[in-house]
Amino acid sequence: MESGITVTGTGQATAPADLLRLTLSVGQDAADVATAVAEVAERTDAVTAALREQGVTLADIQTSSVNVHPQYADSMSVAGYRASHSMTVTTRDLTGFGRLLNAAVQAVGNSLGLDYLQFDVEDKSALLECARELAFAQARQKADQLAVLAGQTIGSIAAVAESYGHAPIREMAAKAVSGGFAPDLAVTPGEQTIEVSVEVRWTWS
Repeated sequence: MESGITVTGTGQATAPADLLRLTLSVGQDAADVATAVAEVAERTDAVTAALREQGVTLADIQTSSVNVHPQYADSMSVAGYRASHSMTVTTRDLTGFGRLLNAAVQAVGNSLGLDYLQFDVEDKSALLECARELAFAQARQKADQLAVLAGQTIGSIAAVAESYGHAPIREMAAKAVSGGFAPDLAVTPGEQTIEVSVEVRWTWS
């Protein structure tokens, strides 16, 4: 086994959110698959058009899932079918949550569902660099201390490994949206946190 020291350091960096993503779903029950799918497609188009009128670009409206499944009666016989279409909407207007929801509700009423909303940072490169520097500095500080305790001297770096992760700033779930929202409904963006861990191996000099 090679002599030396392996240390892990962690660093965190935060930045204000500059994106709001919300996932909207449109669902429809019908006696047959074709009708359910057709009506969901029509309602999805209506929601998309309403969001476009609010300034959301087509590139910022993306399908996240499409589902069709049977509905069963108490006798476990097929009573109909349910189709649904979920779409993720991205906006840089962090104050526009209520306005966008109202537009979608007005387009399709109770067929609309709000699955979740999430704030994010579009460009995380600066956050990663900052967190990485902090993680490496912590690893070096630990290595220096351990070397003193071991009566050794730090040599050259033999290997470096990195991992990172981040969590959504805020998430909420809701179903069967009805009645609309106040146009100025306030949501709090908060900050995005990135955490980087680095594992560094030094040889003894």
